[in-house]
Amino acid sequence: MLQLIYVSTARAGATIDLGQILACSERNNRRDGITGLLHHRGRRFLQALEGEAAMVEATYARIAADPRHFAMVVLSRREVAAREFGDWAMAADDGSGGVVVQVATLVEGAAPNVRATFEGFAAMRAA
Repeated sequence: MLQLIYVSTARAGATIDLGQILACSERNNRRDGITGLLHHRGRRFLQALEGEAAMVEATYARIAADPRHFAMVVLSRREVAAREFGDWAMAADDGSGGVVVQVATLVEGAAPNVRATFEGFAAMRAA
């Protein structure tokens, strides 16, 4: 099973409708057998995708083609024996600082370096 983690930035002026993003992602990911975690704050996104390699790569290609964001950087692409994130989840910062705790809970089953990536991103973005 492939796990791919990337970061991206929303273009200035791009409309970010988290409800629409989540609904579309849940529908597509359920169909494609993709799980993972999407963390969002401001214009920055950090996402992990897990599933059958061809489906993860196709999902990433579809996301990369979306003109609403740019500066996509793959941080990790590795084979995993089992899903580290379970069901699809999204962590969004509401300004309360609770996202750091939320992300820590969502990444409990992930490898130490993956946990550190998400927890560090959440903490940095919350600071």
